[in-house]
Amino acid sequence: MFEKIAIIGCGLIGSSILRNINNKISKSVTVFDKSKDVIEIIKKENLCRDLSKDIQSAVKDADLVIFAVPLSAYKEVLLSARDSFKKDAIITDTGSVKKEVNKIFENFNLNNVNWIASHPIAGTEESGPSAGLKNLFKNRWTIICKGKNSNTDKVEKLKKFWEFLGSKVKLMTIEDHDHILALTSHLPHAVAYNIVKTAISADEKFKDEIIKYSAGGLRDFTRIASSDPLMWRDIFIDNSNNIIKILDEFSENINDFKKAIIEKNSEKLLKIFASTKNVRKEIIKAGQDVKSPDFGRKKD
Repeated sequence: MFEKIAIIGCGLIGSSILRNINNKISKSVTVFDKSKDVIEIIKKENLCRDLSKDIQSAVKDADLVIFAVPLSAYKEVLLSARDSFKKDAIITDTGSVKKEVNKIFENFNLNNVNWIASHPIAGTEESGPSAGLKNLFKNRWTIICKGKNSNTDKVEKLKKFWEFLGSKVKLMTIEDHDHILALTSHLPHAVAYNIVKTAISADEKFKDEIIKYSAGGLRDFTRIASSDPLMWRDIFIDNSNNIIKILDEFSENINDFKKAIIEKNSEKLLKIFASTKNVRKEIIKAGQDVKSPDFGRKKD
C-alpha cells in the first residue's frame, strides 16, 4: 500500500499504529519522537528498527506521514518538516480537534502534499508507548475529514489504511467532527474532571472513605479524568467555541435538575431519568460497547 510510513510521535496512538503495520501496509516505517524515554521504550520493546534523530529524515521519502503528537506541537513539526515532505505524500493526523489544525496546514500552503485529517476514536486513559495495543483500532471508528480540494484517490487510500488497522471509517466535515466530538468526548471529560475535583476536595476528613467506596460511581469518572493532561489542555483550547456552547447547555440542564430536587418534584426527576435510560441500550446496539464493559482495563 505504501513504500514508507513515517510516524511522528509515538505515544499511545502512535505506538498502537506501529504495532499494526506489516509488509502488506508498508515496506518500511520510520519513527520520530523527541522524548529520549519514548525512544528507549521503542528500542526495548523492539517496536521499530528505523528511529530517526530528526523530523526531516523521518518524513523524507515517506508516502504517508502520521502526526500523533499533541495539538500544540503541530506547528513546530510542520516548521521542521515542510521542506522535506515527499511530493504528493499523504499527511494525516490522529488529533481530536480539526478546525484549528486545518488552519495551521492552510497557513503553511503546502501545495505539493495531500493534507487529509484523521481521528481514530480509540484512546484509553493510559499514555505513552508501553500503553499501545495491537487491537486498539479493531471495530472502532476512525473519522476522516476531507477538504474541498482533497484528492479522492488519496482519501480512498487513507481510508483503506485505517481499515487495514481494523477501523470502521466515516467521512465527515471538519465542522461536524468538532461539534460531535465536543458532545461525545470533550463534554464527558469536562464533567469527569470536575466530578473528581469536587469529590476529592469536598471534605479531607472523608478522603479515605471516598477512595474506598469509589466503585459506587466515582471510580469510572476517575478513569476518564486520568487521561493525558497535555493532550486535553490542547483539546479544550482548540475546540473552545464548541465546548463552551455545550457547557452552557449542560449548565442549564444541571440547573433544571437542581430545581427539581429543591422542589422534590418526583415526576420531573423520573422524567429526566427515564429520558436517558435508553441511550445506553442504543450505544450497545450500535456496537460501541458491550453489556459488561471493561472500561479500557483489558490489555492485549
